[in-house]
Amino acid sequence: MFLHIDIDSFFASAERTVDPSLEGIPMAVGSRSNLEIFEKERIGVRLMNDNSGAFVAPVFYSQREKTFEAYFVDHVDGERKIRGIITSASYEARACGVKTAMPIAQALKLCPQMIVIPSHYRLYHTLSQRLYGYMQRNIPQVEQFSIDEFFGDVSGWIADEDTVEFARTLQAEIRELFGLPVSIGIAKAKWIAKLATESAKPYGIYRVEDIDTYIEHIPIEAFPGIGKGFQRRLKEHYITTLGEVKRNRALFYRWKKPGIQLYKRVTGTDGEGIAKRPDRKSIGISRTFDAIYDIEEVRRRIMIMARHIAHMVMKKEVNPTNYYLKINYAEGMKVKCTESVNRIFSETLFKRVLTEMYKRISVPHAGAVKLSINVSNFSEIQHKTLSLLSFDTDTDAKHLSVEVRKLRERFGLDIIKTANEL
Repeated sequence: MFLHIDIDSFFASAERTVDPSLEGIPMAVGSRSNLEIFEKERIGVRLMNDNSGAFVAPVFYSQREKTFEAYFVDHVDGERKIRGIITSASYEARACGVKTAMPIAQALKLCPQMIVIPSHYRLYHTLSQRLYGYMQRNIPQVEQFSIDEFFGDVSGWIADEDTVEFARTLQAEIRELFGLPVSIGIAKAKWIAKLATESAKPYGIYRVEDIDTYIEHIPIEAFPGIGKGFQRRLKEHYITTLGEVKRNRALFYRWKKPGIQLYKRVTGTDGEGIAKRPDRKSIGISRTFDAIYDIEEVRRRIMIMARHIAHMVMKKEVNPTNYYLKINYAEGMKVKCTESVNRIFSETLFKRVLTEMYKRISVPHAGAVKLSINVSNFSEIQHKTLSLLSFDTDTDAKHLSVEVRKLRERFGLDIIKTANEL
């Protein structure tokens, strides 16, 4: 039997663990593109990079206290503009129509009395890590699916008829030990257990007794893994519920592997078990900002982002061989460039290659509004042969990057910068 444990409104619930006055009122956690990394004066900047999922990784944080006005409000030409989006809303706020990813300005129009808290990712990561440790001590097989979701397999350890009582105990202990409300779905199939959690929310437990009966009238949009593309495809065949999915086996099997996998997950016949946390395959950062027409300022920001990525690469002890740069412009234009670099990674090499990539794809007199940088194809995974011609130079450069990382770990990411960041 599988359990799916989901923290209710995680970021909002986490804030309530440190500020009980937020209990029972409409509140939300908001975030905005973190432009602090481009500031020339920062303090106490550290990296938190152990979890994955939307809005959470990688995270760079400082010790600076954030207020709503300081974090979300910009004054442009004398006009007060509220920036940012909702990343987690309490159920009291959701009752007013507030949703995740909604602009904060729009959410406040729907719910003027709502309190919006600037995100504190260090708190969320710490709670998630502690909760994962608790799960590992109390469930034989555990998978952390995201920062706020966990799968547990209790087959052969807890009798099927006792799983609801076990879930109640788990739910109560998590509330007592961590102050977090969780909802738990229970089923004989992993993905049906995840689906069942939606029936349990908020702060409930739901066990699926018969999968066929349970899925019969559930809309396809509710199933994890059926995105908008697949939804359109299914509706072209007049399939709108999971029960209709079950009755169209031949259609899904014609769609080969993706269709077969989806069909088996929906019908609970996939046989999938607890998965190990996958190795990370890429590291990247993106930032959105008001249009910048100064090509030197855009280049400076690319170099700053490169420093942060280099720090993560050194911390993860991997060797990426693919570099990716994408620039979005205010005029709707997008340019991108990918470079394969089969050499030993270092911050110096990375910045040099990115500089050349930027020269090739930058658009003069256009206003850049978003930068995305990514590294992937780690040589240890891809078994690539690295260049021997530059081996000695690259080895020295990597050694320097490793030593610099140690200093940044101790004193903060801004303790050492290169001249092209200034």
